[in-house]
Amino acid sequence: MRILKVITVLSVVLLFVFSGVALAQQMPNPYGPNISLATAKKVAAAAASEAMKIKINVVITVVDTGGNLLYLERFDVVQYGSVDAALHKAKCSVAYKRPTKAFEDTIGSGKTAYLTLDGIIAIEGGVPIIQDGKIIGAIGVSGGAAAQDGQVATAGAKVIN
Repeated sequence: MRILKVITVLSVVLLFVFSGVALAQQMPNPYGPNISLATAKKVAAAAASEAMKIKINVVITVVDTGGNLLYLERFDVVQYGSVDAALHKAKCSVAYKRPTKAFEDTIGSGKTAYLTLDGIIAIEGGVPIIQDGKIIGAIGVSGGAAAQDGQVATAGAKVIN
């Protein structure tokens, strides 16, 4: 009976470990020096340009490698709830070294255990910012549909790559 319990526990552990293979594919990039204010403004400007191009109102946040807010830009008519959402997306992205879309996809496939991790937001719009192969911060965008937020955040982050 005891062997059966051990086998069951090991099976559950292995199932949990292998169910997160897609999520485990974090960016291999190490953390680098913190993003500067000038660089954060460049990232936000590129993101804002993309948001205007696709005609959505957003909040754009940029955080450093510790998830500390460095820069925030809010379009005039965006909903106030997007301020916290954008910041949360940026913090999640830098903490877990991956775009928040990875969590959205994982949770969408039924693997809800990841929702128990601190700081998770499982919706597109948070993207790490990489310079010289190192993560220097992250951008979070909120205000449009999730895919639009991701498009805007990606446009901002890409200006540095």
